[in-house]
Amino acid sequence: MIGRIRGELLGIDSGMAVVDCGGVGYEVLVPDSVMLRMPPIGERADLLTRQVFREDGVTLYGFLDGFQRKLFDLLLSVKGCGPRIGLALIGQLGEDAVAGAIVGQDSRALARATGVGPKLAERIILELKDKMAEETLHRRAIASVAGKLAKQEPPDELMDALIALGYKRTEVDAVAGNARDSADTVEDQLRFALRKLQK
Repeated sequence: MIGRIRGELLGIDSGMAVVDCGGVGYEVLVPDSVMLRMPPIGERADLLTRQVFREDGVTLYGFLDGFQRKLFDLLLSVKGCGPRIGLALIGQLGEDAVAGAIVGQDSRALARATGVGPKLAERIILELKDKMAEETLHRRAIASVAGKLAKQEPPDELMDALIALGYKRTEVDAVAGNARDSADTVEDQLRFALRKLQK
């Protein structure tokens, strides 16, 4: 199975990207929303892919992230929802809108995509609402953790070094601030702080 394509983008035409990987040009079908976000011709493209085997051949479908590909896989598990409709839903509505419509049981929103009639929209909701709710919770949990990590301050090497030498945080707060203003490297800041603390 080919799970990822990374290489020079040779061309884009009618929903298909051609990516050169080691001298081989791979044709990858992508949703419209992905097509709009592809790099310029000649630059490096990086796509997660899903390889679909049919009686008439093998086709690669490309996505920008894991959630798009996961949603595509879930859509393909629904009877009557083939790759073309999966691409239309993701490409025309966007993956977040599709997920929201499934969880919110909004069949009319899904039916806006080409090839999706009312019955298929209802079937997609019926078969995927629980899985999509679970996937949405999982994504929110990951986003929450990532947000918390992003807000964490980087380690304070100067403060950590002074505390390791036996000083209390309350003793060194002001001195550490002066040391940062007086020197660029942690080593020089530490020397400055120790001179001040030993007076």
